[in-house]
Amino acid sequence: MFVIENTVSAIKSYMLERLSVFYAEREITYFFKKAVCQRLNLSDADFLLANNQRLSESDLLYFRNIVKRLLNNEPFQYIIGETWFYDLVIKCDKRALIPRPETEELVDLIIQDHLNQSNLKVLDLCSGTGCIAIALAKNLKNASVIGVELSQEAIDLAKKNALLNHVSASFLNGNVLEVLPLEITPKSVDIVVSNPPYIPLKDKEKMEKNVLDFEPHMALFVSDREPLIFYDRIADQASLVLKEKGFLYLEIHESFGVQTQDLLENKGFKKIEIFKDLQGKDRMIKASF
Repeated sequence: MFVIENTVSAIKSYMLERLSVFYAEREITYFFKKAVCQRLNLSDADFLLANNQRLSESDLLYFRNIVKRLLNNEPFQYIIGETWFYDLVIKCDKRALIPRPETEELVDLIIQDHLNQSNLKVLDLCSGTGCIAIALAKNLKNASVIGVELSQEAIDLAKKNALLNHVSASFLNGNVLEVLPLEITPKSVDIVVSNPPYIPLKDKEKMEKNVLDFEPHMALFVSDREPLIFYDRIADQASLVLKEKGFLYLEIHESFGVQTQDLLENKGFKKIEIFKDLQGKDRMIKASF
């Protein structure tokens, strides 16, 4: 047997021993707690008392498989099949990009701006797991939220996430670089939001192996020659569908804040603000007419 005894505490020792070369102790401790609570259906309080809990052979194989997959650089969120996003559980797998903390900051910006409004119509372009659409539907009073996504597999995942979090949000198949679905009519939307692909292909060499090997490249990368292609087209789409006093919110590449601002100005947007994330990087843009 790969552990001294079949207990929860033995699994912790095993994970620390096997993973310590590649991960910090706090990360391993997080992996351990999350995996144990999910596998054994434990609350945080139960987890504190679980050190001596006995595990079945199936349980042991489950934890050994998690270690094997982590050593293969697979993202932990894909291994356990979910992540937390803005206090919501979002199912995630290779069909869509793993939600990032900076995207939570974008969602929080929108919610704080519109918390006292109701019945807003929101359009989320390049919706992926649906995390933005779902978080906004959950936190904006009586909001009508539509997500548009090119990948049908990602749409299926987003719909499951909406059901899981008990929110009403629609997800439509569409290519934002071309024409939006007919259900989205001109001058009908209060908020357009998007976290589109924005990483130039030349930046691949700087990225972690677990991202490159497992996350969908179509949700990450754009051509070096046209790094703002999605922003250019999304600005055009927003101009068509936003109401007179509507807002556009975008997650952006930290190196293209000024260029994105200039692009929006050239499209007729007047009130443009760049916001930094918690790491001090240009990461969000808010614009209106």
